[in-house]
Amino acid sequence: MKTQFAKKGEAERKWHIVDAEGQVLGRLATQIASRLRGKHKPIFTPHVDTGDFVIVINAEKVKLTGNKLEQKVYYRHSNYPGGLKAETAKERMESKPEEIMRAAVWGMLPKNRLGRTLIKKLKVYRGPKHPHEAQKPEPLTTKE
Repeated sequence: MKTQFAKKGEAERKWHIVDAEGQVLGRLATQIASRLRGKHKPIFTPHVDTGDFVIVINAEKVKLTGNKLEQKVYYRHSNYPGGLKAETAKERMESKPEEIMRAAVWGMLPKNRLGRTLIKKLKVYRGPKHPHEAQKPEPLTTKE
């Protein structure tokens, strides 16, 4: 019996919408990463993009447990001497809450060419409005 592998472009893509209001960041990010990879489908193949598109709304209302708002630090470097910038989760939540969700999901995806294509299928928005109504997204039920 031969194993069936999915080919590129063979998977059927759906659009899912997730309301992040009141959800815990890490738990939500794992479910989103699983949908982006396509692990919920029987045709899942590790080296092929078989996943769906995911839209996240209300990203500014996601919860962080414990003291993560004050203690979690996001770093970036400008590649110049002394160019290390640090920002706490609270500061980033005020300025760019979409990037907190994107960084959490990116941490759960493969760090290669496949992962870079998968993260492009994640659409994160600050408020309840998004420009993807034409795709008719289905609500994604989260396991909480």
